[in-house]
Amino acid sequence: MVMTGVLHDQKSGRRSFPSDKLAMLRKHPYFCDLEPGAFDQLCRYAKHSTLKRGATIFSKGDPGNSLFAVISGTVKMSISSPDGRSAIFNLVGAGEIFGEIAVLDGQARTADATANTNCEMFVIDRREFLPFVRSHPELAMKFVELLCGRVRWTSDQVEQVILQNLPGRLASALIRLAEKHKLEPGDRTIAVTQQEISEMVGMTRESINKQLRVWATRSWVRLEHGAIVVLDAEPLQALVEAGSGNEAD
Repeated sequence: MVMTGVLHDQKSGRRSFPSDKLAMLRKHPYFCDLEPGAFDQLCRYAKHSTLKRGATIFSKGDPGNSLFAVISGTVKMSISSPDGRSAIFNLVGAGEIFGEIAVLDGQARTADATANTNCEMFVIDRREFLPFVRSHPELAMKFVELLCGRVRWTSDQVEQVILQNLPGRLASALIRLAEKHKLEPGDRTIAVTQQEISEMVGMTRESINKQLRVWATRSWVRLEHGAIVVLDAEPLQALVEAGSGNEAD
């Protein structure tokens, strides 16, 4: 990772970042309630990093030495099998954090983290972050909430793979991604490729493409290069709630 764009206040020793980058960290629900002094302290621990698309941030089994907060771009959380198959757990976007599990429990990383696009982020060392959390119990509770949210997300994904057919799984993935990034009614473009979607729902890219093209003819979605636009969410939600039906129906 390349550290860039960091200024230092020689008198206080504090790192100084552009206000728009700090705002990305400040508005995160787990840091937004920190007192100004506490937030300033957290910023002193943050290091600025930029990565090129495809760069490995960490691999499964690596020690969990750092917490990451995404400023811009997307990070892919995934695992791979020895025969080359991949499964994507999550796509982490701007304003989100990742790497917290291994940082908090001191165990190895549970997945691979890769820059899915050019990325910019803050990195906070575990040796500084843990004492900070211990001195701010309200932040510790926020991280309990965060981890509970991660468990619910994972449980939902497992349920979909086991119980839902392809249309239900695919519709559920599209709706989750749209809700996660809080897409407005007039802007329902999800920046995800069909290959990435296939690795999320556990089906081949060919099956995903076939189903999306059927939905495109019905004007439920529109396919773009590297993106899927949700035009009509209601029939997709109906597929999720039904949990059954024929592929490419």
